[in-house]
Amino acid sequence: MRPHIAIFLGGLMILIRPATGYCWGDEGHEIVGLIAEHYLNPAVRARVSALLAGDGSGLTRGTGIAQEATWADKFRDSDRDTTQRHYRQTREWHFVDIEIDRPDLDDACFRHPALAVGGNASDGPAADCILDKIDQFRRELKSRTTGTEERRLALQFLLHLVGDLHQPLHAADNHDRGGNDLSVKGAESPPGNLHHYWDTVFVGRLGTRADDVSRELIAGISDADRRAWSGGSPVDWAKQSFEIARSHVYGPLRRTGAITGIGGGGRPRTVTFDARYEADAVNIVAGQLQRAGLRLARLLNEALQ
Repeated sequence: MRPHIAIFLGGLMILIRPATGYCWGDEGHEIVGLIAEHYLNPAVRARVSALLAGDGSGLTRGTGIAQEATWADKFRDSDRDTTQRHYRQTREWHFVDIEIDRPDLDDACFRHPALAVGGNASDGPAADCILDKIDQFRRELKSRTTGTEERRLALQFLLHLVGDLHQPLHAADNHDRGGNDLSVKGAESPPGNLHHYWDTVFVGRLGTRADDVSRELIAGISDADRRAWSGGSPVDWAKQSFEIARSHVYGPLRRTGAITGIGGGGRPRTVTFDARYEADAVNIVAGQLQRAGLRLARLLNEALQ
């Protein structure tokens, strides 16, 4: 039995606390960061730690990889109730809304706007998608000519955005704002929206401590898994997340008639998950966290070698 399945069976009946957030929640991002840290080359791990040690924003609980993996959410929301400069500038960078009924990745990426000549990725256009930002920040992190502050920002965004890309509802939309407009309820959890469940509730079913969950998930990654899952490009990862959303997030709800179908109009009643849906979701989340950690480690090892 794979460890992530064992975790699910052991924790299925845990009542998950309500949580806020829009992308995996802090626990999910910390798990991704811890998995990635495990697979970093020692020299790269030291370079990552040195860059993060310079973070004076005070937005995270510390400057370790796990804590800094939550930074981009904190930065986005840091002025949400005031000027909204950071919020408006970066909120679109966390996802790529590929429509289920008419998938067009280029359209979902705002037709890939170019950075200003000589401009920093952190100052890039607000209307841009997660795929473009991962590519831009990866190139900045790798370049020896990038200034120290921008290089740290590139690292902080990458630690977070690679995780976001593996949340299926950050790569797909059913005309419901990535599940935010679909009210749902699980057997053991309070009502919420579909996006929140995939961000937070199903992650919480794996355990309540990121370090414990990450150790279990690392133990469940075989050498063959590592070779198979570490490959591909961010575009490949987005397409995989999209297919998961189509087949496993929305598909079962359409087949049971819980929602009217792809592109259906109106806001449906609250949907109640059955046990099969929840079990499938928790196992998918575990696998996506594993893949995100492995792929983040590969990206950082290549950029900072």
